[in-house]
Amino acid sequence: MSNTEYQLVLLPYSTNLEQELHKNPESLPFDEILYCNIGNPHSLGQQPVTFFREVLSLCDHPALLDKSETHALYSSDAIERAWQILEKIPGRATGAYSHSQGVKGLRDEIAAGIAARDGFHASGDNIFLTDGASPAVHMMMQLLIRSEKDGILCPLPQYPLYSASIALHGGSFVPYFLDEETGWGLEVDELKKQVDEARSKGITVRALVVINPGNPTGQVLAEENQKKIVEFCKNEGLVLLADEVYQENIYVEDKQFHSFKKIARSMGYTDDDLPLVSFQSVSKGYYGECGKRGGYMEVTGFNADVREQIYKVASVNLCSNISGQILSSLIMNPPKVGDESYESFMVERDGIISSLARRAKALEEAFNSLEGITCNKAEGAMYLFPRLHLPQKAIGAAQAAGAAPDAYYALRLLQATGIVVVPGSGFGQAPGTYHFRCTILPQEDKIPAIISRFKEFHEKFMDEFRD
Repeated sequence: MSNTEYQLVLLPYSTNLEQELHKNPESLPFDEILYCNIGNPHSLGQQPVTFFREVLSLCDHPALLDKSETHALYSSDAIERAWQILEKIPGRATGAYSHSQGVKGLRDEIAAGIAARDGFHASGDNIFLTDGASPAVHMMMQLLIRSEKDGILCPLPQYPLYSASIALHGGSFVPYFLDEETGWGLEVDELKKQVDEARSKGITVRALVVINPGNPTGQVLAEENQKKIVEFCKNEGLVLLADEVYQENIYVEDKQFHSFKKIARSMGYTDDDLPLVSFQSVSKGYYGECGKRGGYMEVTGFNADVREQIYKVASVNLCSNISGQILSSLIMNPPKVGDESYESFMVERDGIISSLARRAKALEEAFNSLEGITCNKAEGAMYLFPRLHLPQKAIGAAQAAGAAPDAYYALRLLQATGIVVVPGSGFGQAPGTYHFRCTILPQEDKIPAIISRFKEFHEKFMDEFRD
């Protein structure tokens, strides 16, 4: 069963089950649907970050800034930040179109945040604000792909946006496999092998996609590994497309996020050496503002003619939404030491990240305790990607039902427990292996119930199909 078929079958089915529970709470062997299938934090109970929402609400309704009671309801730094942002927007009109790249002042704020993060210069002229990271990915695919003879190197497993966008724009998907045995490692030898094989078929490989931290696999790349990847792209003449939307989601002490731009600059490479596009989004991190549709790409290392084409493509959509633009500037410039909101902001931020880390660890340990499941540690992002070692009888039953074995498992899991996960076949996986993706996003008090239901189901499933 493909990922598309999964969307067409499992998700509507879970909605139908939820409606059935609403009508007749006693009709099913569970009392609620537990959505572990998508990275949509607020839908599962995560609360918005107060400072961000205070600033957004003031920008959306500037008349509040003139009311005396506002100072009793809002923090002083949120009020000050809202004034600063409105001064950057022509006419203070948050309901008007902006420049197609986004409001210049907001792009400059983002660039300042990038420079503070990386320790290297960033320019607002290189920022393109978009409605989430996905439109930025589509934009770059549209620019890179000329025909089916143009290929894009993408990881397997991978976030299906990439394969879908490549197909939409008529290019060739060139896969490289992450190594599950080494914690979903990215080996340069594997990249070289796949590039050479694609070129032998007449495909011009134009770019490499790297997702760090990984989706669906949750790994965080080591700095030395990133250096090898940068060197590979330079030597092979590839554009490096760095999906860095989970940069705030790091859960292990021995790893930290390094942007590929920081790595490249630390190696002495400049704009003249490496074309690099990095993607960021307000949908992930500790903020999880999926519905606000904010994000950006930082585009470096392209000549003036190519940049002009990028701008033309951006102009087709006029501009991204202004609330998303504002939020993008806020996540890259949150409250700082000395600001009134700083302490409460840090309590919220650290509380969300530490809770996600605990949830990841609890689910990982639960999966690894079960017969027939192995699960690598979630070092970052929002997901675990456990491997299913299914009995042959279960694989045969899935084939008889016309489904991929992991899709069959996911459907049975939903029917028995109300837990919704995504089959690994929707992300691509090594031949002969089966997985599922499970988010760590249900609220912490829901995790014990998920683990209990899952264990009971899995043990019965394994007994049912034991060879």
